[in-house]
Amino acid sequence: MTSDLLVCGAGPAGRALAHRALSHGLSVAVIEPQPQRRWTATYAAWADELPGWLASEAVAATVNRPVAWGTRRAVMDRPYVVFDIGRLRDSLDLTGAHIVADRVAEIVPPTRWGTRGLDLPSVRLASGNVMAAGRVIDARGVGRSPARAEQTAFGVIVERDRWREDMLFMDWRADNGAETGAPPSFLYAVPLDDERVLLEETCLVGRPALDPRDLHDRLRHRLRSRGIELTGDEAIERVRFPVEGGLRKATAFGAAGALMHPATGYSVATALATADAVVRGDSLWPAPARAVHALRAAGLRALLALPPQDLPAFFDAFFALPVPAQRAYLSGREDLPGTAAAMTSLFAALPWRTRRVMAAAVVRPRKRARP
Repeated sequence: MTSDLLVCGAGPAGRALAHRALSHGLSVAVIEPQPQRRWTATYAAWADELPGWLASEAVAATVNRPVAWGTRRAVMDRPYVVFDIGRLRDSLDLTGAHIVADRVAEIVPPTRWGTRGLDLPSVRLASGNVMAAGRVIDARGVGRSPARAEQTAFGVIVERDRWREDMLFMDWRADNGAETGAPPSFLYAVPLDDERVLLEETCLVGRPALDPRDLHDRLRHRLRSRGIELTGDEAIERVRFPVEGGLRKATAFGAAGALMHPATGYSVATALATADAVVRGDSLWPAPARAVHALRAAGLRALLALPPQDLPAFFDAFFALPVPAQRAYLSGREDLPGTAAAMTSLFAALPWRTRRVMAAAVVRPRKRARP
C-alpha cells in the first residue's frame, strides 16, 4: 500500500510531523530503526512557541521568569517550559501509522514521467525493500562532521532541595575552574518536575566543541564552589549534536530541514509549531525566513569568533534587550524586521573591540573543513 506521507525518522520532529499528518486524515508510514526507543535528552522551549494542539501533560515544569548571568544577573520575563520527554513522545500518538523498523539506505526522488504523470518518491531500506509514497520527508536529523559547529553538555540530575539557587537559562560566571582563555561554558539549571533539577555544564557552540569529559570536570568544580558535592550516584545526561547543517527544502524537516537555531541549538518547538504547515504542503522558507536564517548563521559565526573573555559581556548586552527583541532573535524565524533590529541593537551596545571582531567574522567567508 502506498501512503500519502512517508516520514524517515521518529525523533521529536519526525514523530510530530507523522502525528499531525494522521490528525489531518492522511495515511502515514514511518521508518525508524528502533521505533520503541525512548527519548533520553532533555527538551525545553519558550511557552509562547508551543502550538495550541500540544497536550498539556507534555510539559513537566514551567519557569515563569528564568534567570541569566553574564557578569550580572538578568531576569527574563518570558515563561520557559521543560518537557516531560516520555509524555511528549506518547502525546505524539502514531496509532494508525504503518511503522517500519528498518534503516533508510537511500531516499530516491521522482525521476521520470510515465503514462500517469510523475513517478512517486521512494525510499530504499537497508533490508533491500523499497517503499514509495505521495511524499517522502527526511526527519533523521543532521550527522556529525568536523565541518559543523556543535553543542556539547554534561549534566547531572539532583533532588530539587539540593539546588537552592535560581533556575538558570544561562550562567556564564567564572566559577567552573576553567583556565583563563579556555573555551567558555555556562551552567544550565532547570526543573524536570517537582522533585528533580537538571544541572548541566554546556558548551554553547564550538568547532570543535568542548569534550563532555571536560564539561564534567567543570560542572563538578562549579557545584563544589556552590556547596554541592556530587556523590557519583546521580543520573547523568550527555549532549553532543551539530547546531548547523540541514537543507532548506520541502523534503526535509526538523534539524534535517535546517529548522535548528544555529546560535542556540533549539529546534523541537519549531518542529512542533510548523508540522501542520508541512502537512498542508506550505513552504517553510518564504523570503523572510531565508533572510532570518542567514542572519542567524551570521550570528553563529560571530559567536565562534568572540574571545572567551568577551562572552559574558556579550550576553549581558543580549539579556538587557527588551523582551520583544529577545523573542524576535530567539524565536522569530520569519520576523526579519524584528531579528534585524535585535541584532543591530545588540551590536550597538557592545564595546568597539568586540564589534570589530564580530563584524570581521560575519563578512569573512568561512573555510569549509573537509567532512
